[in-house]
Amino acid sequence: MIVTRFAPSPNGPLHLGHAYSAVVAHDLARERGGRFLLRIEDIDGARSRPELTDDFRRDLEWLGLEWDEVPAQSTRLDSYEAAARRLMDDGLLYRCTCTRAEIQALEPRMGPEGLVYPGTCKGRHLDLARPSALRLDMDAAMARAGEIFWEDETAGRIAADPRELGDVVLVRKDAPASYHLAATLDDAADGVTLVTRGADLFFASHIHRLLQELLCLPVPTWHHHALLLEEDGKKLAKSRRSGERGLGLKEMREAGEDGSALAQNLRMGQMPCGIALSRFPHGET
Repeated sequence: MIVTRFAPSPNGPLHLGHAYSAVVAHDLARERGGRFLLRIEDIDGARSRPELTDDFRRDLEWLGLEWDEVPAQSTRLDSYEAAARRLMDDGLLYRCTCTRAEIQALEPRMGPEGLVYPGTCKGRHLDLARPSALRLDMDAAMARAGEIFWEDETAGRIAADPRELGDVVLVRKDAPASYHLAATLDDAADGVTLVTRGADLFFASHIHRLLQELLCLPVPTWHHHALLLEEDGKKLAKSRRSGERGLGLKEMREAGEDGSALAQNLRMGQMPCGIALSRFPHGET
């Protein structure tokens, strides 16, 4: 049975882009007789606002969606710790005390998701009194995993090679796990068989497929959907204060707009003025 999920973080209100992502995941599950899950990703420290989760549920109900809710990330910390310990015991993680400013000062190369960490702390004796993150030794991890692939419904069969992203953080200094580790473990625990998410996370799927191999987790299929873009061609995002443009779901809901009609318009690709779907559905720019 197909199982999809929508996994928002309560660090800001949901907007139109979230609605599109939720509708895609919901409809793919329903069309194939499967389950659509809601999972709250609430381990982002002080940025997480628990009061938003009830708004999320009201927003999804307003859109006319039905779901099964699974435990939030904050209830799963033991699984993240156990996975990190296993990778550390396998010699695949190392501690990193570098700050963002220190990394930027090294003028590292740019990768698909931004600056690529140059491996400064790898093999060094560190001052353990400084806060540290845990990074994945990508070369060692790829050597351990060997040749692996993943399947995307829009892009086909992909050879997993996350080395372009460098030694990514799996355990943050300020959180029990990074998105990469937590989402991979949670999808396995929840029995997700089709990972639906935006094309901006296409490259992250290379990392997640690698982690599945290293941790002996089940391998789902992926479906990376198009993104909602603003007039300047940039992704509609919380960080761009989309709610101030009248695109926040709570704002629209409380203004008396018809959520079911909005969901139907999204299904048909009919976007509000100034919003468009990205041309490329799988990580191209």
